[in-house]
Amino acid sequence: MPDHPRDRAILDAASTRMHPVARETLLAAVDAGWADPRRLYAEARTARRLLDQATEVIADGLGVRASELAFAPSGEAAVRRAVAGALHSARRRGARVVATAVEHSAVLAPGRYRAAQGHDDALFAEVPVDHEGRVDLTALAAAVRVEGTVAAAVQHANGEVGTLQPLAEAHAECRAAGVPLVVDAQASLGRSRPPAHFDVLAGDAQSWGGPGGVGVLVVPERTRWALPGPAGEPGHGRGGDLPWVPLALAAAEAWQQGAAALDREGADATALVDDIRRCAAGVRDVEVVGHPTARLPHIVTFSALYCDGEAVVHELDRRGFAVASGSACTASTLEPSHVLAAMGVLTHGNVRVTLPLAAVSPGRADDVARFCTALPEVIADVRAQLGVERL
Repeated sequence: MPDHPRDRAILDAASTRMHPVARETLLAAVDAGWADPRRLYAEARTARRLLDQATEVIADGLGVRASELAFAPSGEAAVRRAVAGALHSARRRGARVVATAVEHSAVLAPGRYRAAQGHDDALFAEVPVDHEGRVDLTALAAAVRVEGTVAAAVQHANGEVGTLQPLAEAHAECRAAGVPLVVDAQASLGRSRPPAHFDVLAGDAQSWGGPGGVGVLVVPERTRWALPGPAGEPGHGRGGDLPWVPLALAAAEAWQQGAAALDREGADATALVDDIRRCAAGVRDVEVVGHPTARLPHIVTFSALYCDGEAVVHELDRRGFAVASGSACTASTLEPSHVLAAMGVLTHGNVRVTLPLAAVSPGRADDVARFCTALPEVIADVRAQLGVERL
């Protein structure tokens, strides 16, 4: 195995390393923004001003008011709160949540538990997706019109296969039914244009090259939404946490850097993923999944018949490539993919590539070229190790 980091191709960037400029901002902000922004002394007022500036930057990038944005400890926490606030605010009208079958486990796991408690879909219902992972809009429209439905969850794009959801149409169906739409944008923020169609939005700064520990929750003033208990000051009553100011500043800097390069970054990543898709599709009995065009620019998943996904990951790792397998939409990446199962495609032998930002990995084009050269041989070797005839 290559020992030097320069010989490693990191192609699993769902939680990417920080943008280098954001990292510099973080280090500088440790000295400038260390104080508690809730205090009244000079250093605390400086921290408050810096936090407000960071909030303004991210809110402006998302096309919302700063007062509509709150921070959370992670993107997953933001998604959980997004659904919880929609449920609590409508508790007198019902308690039923509708979600697509490919949502993050932060939505599906609590929903399935609630459904099990009710022994039917009176509290939770999953809407099917097609072979490419896009929600069945007819089924969604019927589901949100069931009496007692008070929230619907449709992600902006899937973090495992990259497929973009038809949010404009989904939002229209939800509005017609009087049901708020919760949108999970953990996989997409900073890698594509922010979604415009939602009633509550959740994301994670790591998706755009920011630090870990910074989730974002957007609740527009038009949305009826509230968490249980008294409303706190952080997040303008939206249940937000007061982040460590240096982290918020680094997240804001990463957003600005990413926004300036978004079009170029997206075009380059799309071309590289197209190369991987062609390479994988050219290997016998390998299926590339997800929508071929209506997708995020930096994610691709493929499944190889007669292979074990973990074995492929280990063999690629031995040759210097860091990729993923299993589910990207659950806390346990060792679990079989519920996303691929919902799509009706092969869940065994899947490999997921998530390209890092070019600013984080300047050599990613060379990494992809080397990956495409190595992949056919790796799959053949794994099949041979499993006793399958070399193809």
